[in-house]
Amino acid sequence: MPDKSQGGEPIDRRSGRGFAGMDPHRQRQIASEGGRAAHAQGTAHEFTSEEAREAGRKGGEASRAARARRTGPSGEDDRASVGARSGQGEERGR
Repeated sequence: MPDKSQGGEPIDRRSGRGFAGMDPHRQRQIASEGGRAAHAQGTAHEFTSEEAREAGRKGGEASRAARARRTGPSGEDDRASVGARSGQGEERGR
């Protein structure tokens, strides 16, 4: 449970310093400015269609591999089957 201030508002334990401590809207503004500046200088990387295709292929492979690790021999997602089986085992020290 997060700590609460006297006014009932949650207390954020982060220091609030640096980019990660900023408001997400402000982070997007700064990142956008950096992107525009990089394009204006000609130093921004622009993906070719081949690079984009390769990145998509790698992402799909990683996604399928993660799904295969979670899926049991029956093709059922192990996370779902664990929940369905809970409470069906032996009582342990209760």
